[in-house]
Amino acid sequence: MSLSLQEVCSGLGFPEGPVAMKDGSLLFVDIKEQTLLRLGTDAHIELVAKIPGGPNGVAIGPDGAGYVCNNGGVYSFVPYGPDHITVPAPIRPDYEGGSVHRVDLVTGEVTLLFDAYEGNRLIAPDDIVFDAAGGFWFTDTGIQDDASTRYGGLYYASIDGKKLIKAATIPMPNGVGLSPDGKTVYVSDTVYGRLWAMEIEGPGKVKPGPMPGMPGNVVQTLPGYQWLDSLKVEEDGRVCVGTIFNGGITVFSLDGTTEHVEIPDLFTTNMCFGGSDMRDLWITASSTGKIYKTRWPRPGLKLNYTS
Repeated sequence: MSLSLQEVCSGLGFPEGPVAMKDGSLLFVDIKEQTLLRLGTDAHIELVAKIPGGPNGVAIGPDGAGYVCNNGGVYSFVPYGPDHITVPAPIRPDYEGGSVHRVDLVTGEVTLLFDAYEGNRLIAPDDIVFDAAGGFWFTDTGIQDDASTRYGGLYYASIDGKKLIKAATIPMPNGVGLSPDGKTVYVSDTVYGRLWAMEIEGPGKVKPGPMPGMPGNVVQTLPGYQWLDSLKVEEDGRVCVGTIFNGGITVFSLDGTTEHVEIPDLFTTNMCFGGSDMRDLWITASSTGKIYKTRWPRPGLKLNYTS
């Protein structure tokens, strides 16, 4: 598949978490600049809120507010290669732990919802998706460096800040999304290049995989050195995952087959569907600080809540 890409925004630090809004604008974060931004249909960028740490994933809740996963500044950003692209690095001078915030999209007020689970600080919340009941699933990526690894997890939470459930432990969970029927939650496992499918048994409860240590069933594991980032689901159930190093979008069919769609960015981190037919696709090309827009051959799955 070859896409005709329109560059709609450039000069950003490290964009992520795009959300297509009803008015045609695009909500997104800049992790490096620690901001939540809105790109208008006139290409003007408006600051919605300053979110210290590392705002990473965004979703609209049932109340119309934005809910933001904050990795807490688990990455710093450094120039890389002859083109001086921007890449994340495991340098954490200001890192204190991750959190999840509610943002009033009108006033810009930022409210802390969660920063700990059972007395332990969240590590690096990353991606988020709401179910039809108004609760949300989110991933905590964990942390890795040269000396050690702290596994991350999949969580389920309520917007009133009263419920937080850990559903599964996963080495480095990143993208999260729901199947069209809402019965399966998908999670991309970054460094393994693997997509997990977990059967939902209830709010915050998933059916474990067939072997000990498996959080669910493997849809597919990519060959070679390919990392997986955030994801979105198509209307027909295919799962589109931002792919790092082999820069682009990997489309996973549920029979285990995959298709790679090339994007000119080493860190193609995320995308979102929108438009009247859900075939408009915005792509965060993070290491070059750009956002592209294109037409996708199939419609994306409508999210449970939009604003």
